[in-house]
Amino acid sequence: MKQIDLDDLPPKLAERLLGLEVGEDLLLVQSGLIVGRLTASVPSRPDPAALDVPPPTESPAEVFEQFRSLMEDEF
Repeated sequence: MKQIDLDDLPPKLAERLLGLEVGEDLLLVQSGLIVGRLTASVPSRPDPAALDVPPPTESPAEVFEQFRSLMEDEF
């Protein structure tokens, strides 16, 4: 399966893809010919609670401090 990261797409295109409803089709057209069709099959914006992402164990300040320390050690 091929994958495209929405962050790599132009914002207008990414927004259009995110706005698709489940079951809605998006046609890919080139020179007036249909060259592909995408069908949305999952909710476009999943509930963050449904992703079961654990809360961060470190504060942003701690992460930045570790990063700064690593950069100072390297350079």
